[in-house]
Amino acid sequence: MSGEQEQVGALAPLVGYHLRRASGAFAADFTNAVEGTGMRQVLVGILAVVEGSPGINQGAVGRVLGIKRANMVALINELVDLKLIARVVDASDRRAFALTLTDAGHAMLRTCLDRIAAHERVMLAGFTDAERATLLDLLGRIERRAPTAG
Repeated sequence: MSGEQEQVGALAPLVGYHLRRASGAFAADFTNAVEGTGMRQVLVGILAVVEGSPGINQGAVGRVLGIKRANMVALINELVDLKLIARVVDASDRRAFALTLTDAGHAMLRTCLDRIAAHERVMLAGFTDAERATLLDLLGRIERRAPTAG
């Protein structure tokens, strides 16, 4: 047994354990990467989805990102208060709001994505392009099998 396996014992062969550890390492480095922007992973995710689908409503954003409806209101309010997202009543459904990025939102997303790309280059420096593609494929397969949150 290697030193790490001896330390974690029965956890060593568990994929979930290693995913959690890798996720924690990525999250900590992500926080450093976007330090000073005021952004968190969830906010960057929302900006990216809204940029990719201008006019999308907050319920749809929540479904795409797996964020509960109750949490979306506060998150969207935060981005509106930061003047990164504009929220207008959706012409096709007066009960919903259509979301678009402001100019400041586009700039913030670009800044964050540039920093995140640098963060990922560091975190995955030992991976070939093929290994990175395989990792994304494998993680995507796990994601698609996960039960959806209600």
